[in-house]
Amino acid sequence: MMSVVTRSGTFSPYLQATNFAVAGPLKALIPAVVVKNDKVLLDTKRPFLCRESLSGQSPRTGPAVFAGLSASAGVRFAHTDIKVPDFSDYRRPEVMDPKRSAQDSSDARRVFSYLMTGTTAVISVYAAKTVVTQFVSTMSASADVLALSKIEIKLTDIPEGKNVTFKWRGKPLFIRHRTEKEIATESSVDLSVLRDPQHDKDRVINPKWVIVIGVCTHLGCVPIANAGEYGGYYCPCHGSHYDASGRIRKGPAPLNLEVPYYEFPDDDTVIVG
Repeated sequence: MMSVVTRSGTFSPYLQATNFAVAGPLKALIPAVVVKNDKVLLDTKRPFLCRESLSGQSPRTGPAVFAGLSASAGVRFAHTDIKVPDFSDYRRPEVMDPKRSAQDSSDARRVFSYLMTGTTAVISVYAAKTVVTQFVSTMSASADVLALSKIEIKLTDIPEGKNVTFKWRGKPLFIRHRTEKEIATESSVDLSVLRDPQHDKDRVINPKWVIVIGVCTHLGCVPIANAGEYGGYYCPCHGSHYDASGRIRKGPAPLNLEVPYYEFPDDDTVIVG
């Protein structure tokens, strides 16, 4: 569509600033309008030129002519060589039919989702357990250390009334061969007077043998055997007194001497650990 508008007077500064010069000779577009110098002349015998003036500026006086071409246009490209991918393999059969409501298969799909989630959780927990087990096993004691976790002692080498000290797992181990008098004395002790109440029969398997770890329960010192006010063990560091059963009777120690696990394979042998 071609429209021609005329007006008289000078152009505004905005219109003057927006004009641009076109180099080269003038070319006729349509007849009837011609531009000469800074004037616009209407002449049916001369063609309309594409520049407003010979100097490249809009006319300051006289009628102004605007010409515009307006038309709606659109271009649409059809790419017929591109195929829409088929995602049927990734969809569940229950939702393949577009005419079928998804609510009809919601229960089955929910069960499938729960099953997959539960299976993934079980596998993850098992994998985590394996990793933790392997990590902890690297920090456990080696075979040579485990070989020293048990100690076998011949009891015939310990005379009655004596205490022998052995080294077990880096700690002193006290094995005491008690007399009949010591056994009777420790069995008759009133538990109400004990700081850490424990009967003598609960600390020994065979009344003749007292087996305890020789580490004071106060600050970890090593007590002296056959010493103290009760004839058992005495810790000179802070004055803790233990009886012949290894029970604390006087001093700052809060607990009795620890009794390790041990067993008697025969009457003359004990295995500790």
